[in-house]
Amino acid sequence: MDVLTVLPSNFGYVIFTFLYSWIMLGYLAVKVGAARKKFDVKYPTMYSDKEQVFNCVQRAHQNTLEVYPQWLVFQTIAALVYPLSASVLGVIWVTSRFSYAWGYYTGDPSKRLNGAYGYIGYFGVIFLSIAVALQLLGVF
Repeated sequence: MDVLTVLPSNFGYVIFTFLYSWIMLGYLAVKVGAARKKFDVKYPTMYSDKEQVFNCVQRAHQNTLEVYPQWLVFQTIAALVYPLSASVLGVIWVTSRFSYAWGYYTGDPSKRLNGAYGYIGYFGVIFLSIAVALQLLGVF
């Protein structure tokens, strides 16, 4: 069975959304590395007792890593049936992680809420995943 005949025709958008998320994760990781150097926080230390801004940079990355596996699962499930909608929602979520991080990088943790619009994308793919599950169960 050829994967190109099994996946929806618009699934290419989903793959590009995953690639966009990979770029975002790489960007956040590089920012943590640069902050480690700038604030002299050595590995394996996760957080600094002295540098609040470093902690904010670290948390922006760490929080994204904490939610990323769940997002991947729901993004994939939603995309199997709704590839274009899932891609739009995924791009919203990934873009919001940049806004979240840039707000956090200011050293004022409340500014991370600049990325709160990402919940549209996150809960959107969860909602679509529920719809897929209900369709598989024959509910609608």
